[in-house]
Amino acid sequence: MINLTFHGAVRNVTGSRHLLQYNNHSILLDCGLYQGRRKDTYEKNLNFPFDPSSIEALILSHAHIDHVGNVPNLVKKGFKGDIHTTLASADLVNIMGMDSAHIQESGGRERVSGFSPNVETRRLRQRDNT
Repeated sequence: MINLTFHGAVRNVTGSRHLLQYNNHSILLDCGLYQGRRKDTYEKNLNFPFDPSSIEALILSHAHIDHVGNVPNLVKKGFKGDIHTTLASADLVNIMGMDSAHIQESGGRERVSGFSPNVETRRLRQRDNT
């Protein structure tokens, strides 16, 4: 049986996270930052409604902060699977991660609450769709 659960970007356009489960396998499509009021944003970005260590793979559709911004937190919370995206998105995701970490280090933590300079950067596994 296939089960698709929407854990973000439902009735709004932010925090995209869609969990696909089939035959005891779990794949996450996107892991974006939720953007909104501070208290709501902090809670939704800090905690996942699923166990990150149970996710086998992450597919990133494109490099927007509301689709990729919470990947470092996912890794910090136990995700060890492969990350798949296009080469162009991988380049942008790496830049966005470094920029967001810099913003946090300089005191802008309330602006971007998903990337953390303490999370080890992992090289994205890339697939060229050409």
